[in-house]
Amino acid sequence: MLELDLSQEISALRTTFRDIRAVVDVDRLESEIADLSEQAGAPDLWDDVDHAQKVTSALSHKQADLARVKKVDQRLDDLEVLVELANEMGDEDSAAEARDELAALTKTIGDLEVQTLLDGEWDPKPAVITIRAGAGGVDASDFAEMLLRMYLRWAEQHKYPAKVLDTSYAEEAGIKSATIEVDAPYAFGTLSVEAGTHRLVRMSPFNSAGKRQTSFAAVEVIPLMEEAVEVEIPENDIRVDVFRSSGPGGQSVNTTDSAVRITHLPTGIVVSMQNEKSQIQNRAAAMRVLQSRLLLQQREEEAAKKKELAGTITASWGDQMRSYVLAPYQMVKDLRTEFEVNNPTNVFDGDLDGFIAAGIRWRKQQQAQPA
Repeated sequence: MLELDLSQEISALRTTFRDIRAVVDVDRLESEIADLSEQAGAPDLWDDVDHAQKVTSALSHKQADLARVKKVDQRLDDLEVLVELANEMGDEDSAAEARDELAALTKTIGDLEVQTLLDGEWDPKPAVITIRAGAGGVDASDFAEMLLRMYLRWAEQHKYPAKVLDTSYAEEAGIKSATIEVDAPYAFGTLSVEAGTHRLVRMSPFNSAGKRQTSFAAVEVIPLMEEAVEVEIPENDIRVDVFRSSGPGGQSVNTTDSAVRITHLPTGIVVSMQNEKSQIQNRAAAMRVLQSRLLLQQREEEAAKKKELAGTITASWGDQMRSYVLAPYQMVKDLRTEFEVNNPTNVFDGDLDGFIAAGIRWRKQQQAQPA
């Protein structure tokens, strides 16, 4: 007779989930949704388009958070019923289904638990990721493009809106740099552990001798602030250059000067945008990212957190945080957390959740240690 007993495992999940609900504060979340719903229903909402977009975006994000929590609650109840049915009917198929659901719920609740660790000031914000090729010549440019695809695939798997804001192509292959925006709740808190120097070791496809090549790329992650009134940028503090958008090999991809490069003269910060359709849109996008960078810099200086939030990323030997090894063996290893997998192909296809979860837990442990 079939005797499936998952009571201890389900009880442990319920305990963890109860702690998650307390941190999420479902009552507060429902109150915020009610308030945003009332704002969204105002007849004059779209008189101010920017405000309307913020309200509807916030409402959508909070509704998704609430739905996620309620769905897990229901799945726990359903799992207990499934176990009872499997035992009553002696049905091995139902038992297998219950075990699979237990494994899936364990992962889902683990992901939610990690999100409760994201309690930093900027953690709830969308993220802007900038990838730059480092030491390693053509291989480094190719590696940077591999990382760009990796983060876009990760966002796609999670159904997070992501768009490429700017790409600077290398002459032979790959990219010199690229900037992408991931517009999802807690995207910055989640992805900020990806910031640092990434190292690739492989048999170079660009080396006729087929020798093993080591190359580097730097990943910078900043929070994307809302239109920041806190950071006023005088016109005489910036230089705006316009040019034609370019594609691989330097070829022009349009016939108008729609791409925009803004240089902040006092700090030397440069932001380029070329992926919107018009010069006005590219300028607005560039100004938003510039404001975010200036605001982050301002806050870092005030709180002396520059090393913690951004650090110095040189994209060369000695400071890498993760290694991707394709030869002579297959492995991706995070050098901070010791988390590793033996399938680089899956990682480059966007399977980053294990690394991100380990990174978030590691960071929390570092923060908890006495200074």
